[in-house]
Amino acid sequence: MPDFVHLHCHTEYSLLDGAIRIKDLCAKAKDFGLSAVALTDHGNLYGAIHFYRSAKDYGLKPIIGCEVYVAMGSRHDRDARSPSQAGYHLILLAKDAVGYRNLIRLVSLGHLEGFHYKPRVDKELLARHGQGLIALSACLKGEVPQRLMHEGFDAGLETATLYADIFPGRFYLEMQANGLPEQLALNERLLELAEAAKLPLVATNDCHYLNAEDAEAHDILLCIQTNARESDQKRMRFNTRELYYRTPEEMEAAFAHCPQALAATAEIAQACDVELDFSKVHFPAYSLPEGVTLEQELRGHAREGLADRLARMPLETDRETYEQRMASELDVICSQGFAGYFLIVQDFINWAKSQGIPVGPGRGSAAGSLVAFALRITDLDPLPYNLLFERFLNAERVSLPDIDVDFCFNRREEVLRYVSEKYGADNVAQIITFGRMKARAVVRDVGRALGLKPAETDKIAKLVPGSLNMTIAKALEQEPDLKMLAETDPTVGKLISISLRLEGLARHASTHAAGVVLSDRPMVEHLPLCSGKKDEVVTQWDMKCVEKVGLIKFDFLGLKTLTVIHDALSLIREGGKPVPDMDMLPLDDAETYGLLCQGRTEGVFQLESSGMRRVLMDLKPSCFEDVIALLALYRPGPLESGMVTTFIRCKHGQNRVEYQLPQLEPILRDTYGVILYQEQVMKIASTLATYSLGEADILRRAMGKKDPQVMAQQRSRFMRGALKNSIPEAKAAQIFDLMEKFAGYGFNKSHSAAYALISYQTAFLKAHYPVEFMAALISSEVENADKILKYRNDCRDMGIDVLPPDINNSQDSFSVQDEKIRFGLSGVKNVGEEAIREIVTGRAQGPYTSLLDLCLRVNLRKVTKRVLEYLIKSGAMDCLESNRAAMLVSLDQILAAAQKKAKERKRSQLSLFAAAEGGADKLVAELMVEPEMGKDGPLPDWSDEDKSRFEKEALGFFLSSNPLWPYQPEADRLGLKSVQECLELPAKSEVVLGVLITGIKLHQTRKGDRMAFCQVEDLTGMAEATVFPDVYAQAMELFVEDTPLLMRAKVSDYEGRMDNGGESGPPQLKLEVLSVVALCDACSQCLVPVRLHVAAESVSPNRISALRDVLEKHPGQAPVHVLLNLPEGRCTLELGPNHQVLPGPQFWRDVEQWQEVVRG
Repeated sequence: MPDFVHLHCHTEYSLLDGAIRIKDLCAKAKDFGLSAVALTDHGNLYGAIHFYRSAKDYGLKPIIGCEVYVAMGSRHDRDARSPSQAGYHLILLAKDAVGYRNLIRLVSLGHLEGFHYKPRVDKELLARHGQGLIALSACLKGEVPQRLMHEGFDAGLETATLYADIFPGRFYLEMQANGLPEQLALNERLLELAEAAKLPLVATNDCHYLNAEDAEAHDILLCIQTNARESDQKRMRFNTRELYYRTPEEMEAAFAHCPQALAATAEIAQACDVELDFSKVHFPAYSLPEGVTLEQELRGHAREGLADRLARMPLETDRETYEQRMASELDVICSQGFAGYFLIVQDFINWAKSQGIPVGPGRGSAAGSLVAFALRITDLDPLPYNLLFERFLNAERVSLPDIDVDFCFNRREEVLRYVSEKYGADNVAQIITFGRMKARAVVRDVGRALGLKPAETDKIAKLVPGSLNMTIAKALEQEPDLKMLAETDPTVGKLISISLRLEGLARHASTHAAGVVLSDRPMVEHLPLCSGKKDEVVTQWDMKCVEKVGLIKFDFLGLKTLTVIHDALSLIREGGKPVPDMDMLPLDDAETYGLLCQGRTEGVFQLESSGMRRVLMDLKPSCFEDVIALLALYRPGPLESGMVTTFIRCKHGQNRVEYQLPQLEPILRDTYGVILYQEQVMKIASTLATYSLGEADILRRAMGKKDPQVMAQQRSRFMRGALKNSIPEAKAAQIFDLMEKFAGYGFNKSHSAAYALISYQTAFLKAHYPVEFMAALISSEVENADKILKYRNDCRDMGIDVLPPDINNSQDSFSVQDEKIRFGLSGVKNVGEEAIREIVTGRAQGPYTSLLDLCLRVNLRKVTKRVLEYLIKSGAMDCLESNRAAMLVSLDQILAAAQKKAKERKRSQLSLFAAAEGGADKLVAELMVEPEMGKDGPLPDWSDEDKSRFEKEALGFFLSSNPLWPYQPEADRLGLKSVQECLELPAKSEVVLGVLITGIKLHQTRKGDRMAFCQVEDLTGMAEATVFPDVYAQAMELFVEDTPLLMRAKVSDYEGRMDNGGESGPPQLKLEVLSVVALCDACSQCLVPVRLHVAAESVSPNRISALRDVLEKHPGQAPVHVLLNLPEGRCTLELGPNHQVLPGPQFWRDVEQWQEVVRG
């Protein structure tokens, strides 16, 4: 029966409710011989464009619709107490262009005005925007079915008549054959109602999954949606297994008694005719002076901007070369109609700069544009670095420009507000993105729904490799253990089978971190809208679909490093030091390159990973081109191919730099003969084979995509061009092969150069203003205890003191005080912004003199007891009273006295008189609170161990002392890896770490054995460690919090932590513990030689004698090697067995003491 069409279908975009992939839907409709296919997701049009294009690809007519929710009263009412009460269901199908626009408007208003549990429209909106729409009465939850079944025939007739009036000649009563008894009863009533109301009937199947055998997977999907288990009795479930995409024959059999309902589906499909135009681009309107065109305005701005840029350059430049390049770029930009785009981008960037909002120097291929540099869109001159405009835009490849912009993380929202105000709030929206059920995540979701224990699900999920683009099918091929479990364990087999069916489906919608779209008119005239979690207006279509319908998207990225640079400059200014001009930094600064060569790059943009630091120390960059190259090199492809090693050896003359032809030397000189950048591939094609740079960009893209047919054409084109330039055929073929090989690894030099500039700026600040830079850096990571821990220890290595928080000296953020870093109050847990503001404001009257004085001068509704407790524990109150224990015990008494006085002052306005007669000091004297006493006198203060423990509770890590610090000198000898280094190792790598256990949770296995899940940390970060029963049994006495341990472990996994928005955050290391020993025992048992570095000036009889005393004080089994640093070189002395030592914290303290005496 080919005339039937399914008109009620829920795809994956009915999030966690529909389980149909759009391409599968279209393929199935094509297989059934249907002429059309419909989309009717719950309350949204998320999938509309993907659906439309896919249907067209399959030769089907797309029918765009939505199952909207209709409020029981007004959409503005908020009376409903549950999602089921939020509204009735109604199917709307776009009949024509007017209906399509009305559907977009209705769905948008449902989200923006009517959202309450669900996005709801009401009858007022339906009447206002009902033209061009066909309506179906929907499922059992439709208003007509509900009133008909629960309030009687007359109520049903009244409601049906009302909808028939809203949609004259376009309202159908929907019958379904879904196996539900209540639906069968409803169908009988609908037949009666149709006759009485003279309304047509239509047959649907409310499809939620594609095939009958998908019913179980769909049921699990509902469990995931409602966070329920399959075994739960009282959970949401569909009491039928027949909501699949039935064949036309099955539908004909089900509705043999009502053939007119089947015929209506074809009539509706025939009536629906929506054609979308993807050929137009809708640029936002840029306001111009009267009589001036966009092209004239752009050329004027560019000309002025270039003159200003050239005037500020420290060295004389060839003005003609710059002007010719700019004229050429402007011709391409204007000929393609992009003048308005560049004007808009320069407008919001220059506004941001005028407001003191830090903006990045550039990003992506736009950094290769001189026009962008002249307009101050970018801040890197492309000419000295051979950056190509054609990599960005060219005459041969017409595509929309794409300029991504980095803004200060803290002030990005201000730029969004400016754009919204300038171009109209209705014309601006952020862009949606969809989280999907990826391989590991879907295994965890399904395991939870099936009722498996977390540990069981975790074990299965970890068998799925964590590599990029991993699928369950690939995992079954690559991991024999996973395949075996799936084949031998029925529960795992079921889990994997269901996961395969659900994998890749959309799971949730969120706001894209950067995407912003601007329109020439109200956005709702182009696409549907919804609200984000922060009430921001968001498109219902993802980035690709937004661009497909001709809207211009911009990426407004928040880059934390720009905030760090800005804050460091502010601290430099506050300290009275000359503030460097970051736009005019000398790019040949010796101290900056010294810092890079030594790998001291913690906190330096994109150069701080341990692997990157190793490459830095091997490469020893000596110029800015080296930094650009480094960012391009440090990627999986070049690292795995040996390219990085070749590059380093060529730089240092260990490998000979060879060029296949002399013409290649100017192109490859900066990269020591290695083809590293995409721009180099383009230049080679241009120089050797007379490609235009636009043609060369097409070649570059073809090489990246590796399409055999296109590559064959390009090879032929290259060979012809090379032959014309008298290049031997064999040599030309060899060079083309080389280009093709390296094109797979080639990186966009424009992007690398722009980001290298940020890397250099942060390295410069760290080299010249280390205290200010580190203070700003730690402030930027105040929410991340791992990072604070890491950077605090970096400060220690740099000799920078980090002073504890102080109620009288600390600011909100970390600050600089006497070339030391003062801990910020924002770094103390449970101390919020309002409390900090209150404390800092109260300090304006003078320093706080006691805890009581503080309590009298602040609003205790904001500076609560909990805030005060954590300030005491952190040490921030030590300036008021050194005995933290006494302060904490006295807190209730002091708060009571302060609150009592506050009430008295409020009643009698005493504060005015007190201020005139001595102020707070007099009040404190009147309220003098006696300190709490112990049984034997004043209450003793906490021990150092207790202070450290409370500090850690308040700050998240040890500040004044850390049990691991004394073991730092032993790290190399014991072969310890840091948590940070382990994050860069592949899964299953075996490592040795020195850690503290900071949390432990014991668990009993099914066999009754005890095992442990531990939170551990070292000086660089935190990790989760699983201790299985055999390991735990051997060393259970060592699993005590804050005890230094040497832990042998296997890297088990990396998991993205979930932030508050549900997005994946920084990865956390997971370890499987193989063995544990006390770190002090590991030091004494390790027989690897102890290495002592001794400078030549230390070699005197007295100093050597003092060193001998230190060694003899710690006799043991570890040999000692003395490394003498002499003017002629380094000499290693191996001391005899009489001088073997027992290394450990005290040994290294004595060595450090001896070295301090030597240094004098």
